[in-house]
Amino acid sequence: MSEALLWTLSIALIVAGIAGTVLPALPGTAFVLGGIVLGAWIDDFTRVGAGTMALVAVLAVLAWGLDYAAGLLGARRAGASRQALVGAAVGTVVGLFMGLVGVFFMPLVGAAVGEYIARRDEQRAWKVGLSTWVGIMVGLVAKVVIAFMMIGIFVAALVF
Repeated sequence: MSEALLWTLSIALIVAGIAGTVLPALPGTAFVLGGIVLGAWIDDFTRVGAGTMALVAVLAVLAWGLDYAAGLLGARRAGASRQALVGAAVGTVVGLFMGLVGVFFMPLVGAAVGEYIARRDEQRAWKVGLSTWVGIMVGLVAKVVIAFMMIGIFVAALVF
């Protein structure tokens, strides 16, 4: 395989990873990490060494953990029921078929519906839905920031 084709694949993985930080169907930071590992491998890890790769891998794991923890922390802070958490997950999946707006807002609706089913308290359901959504959005922003940090570290290692 030619070096140009490998670099194209590396860049494509990184770009897909950036998209995946926003779209729950794609493993965003894993794709970014994959593209970075491929880019480092193409260069025989000459410019992007073990220390840089370790730092980027730690950031990828951190992003993955934050993605899941943030939504759960938002839900727990509001005292969400198990049904609210399931509702948020179902809302996320349903949102995939509704475009970008669905991806961002269906977890809120799902969590609120799940909480309403569990406790039959409309005000509490919206509070739980909103708290869960805020947690998910904080996790999403953190994941995007970390993905760009990973890319920045990689590019800096390549250039300098």
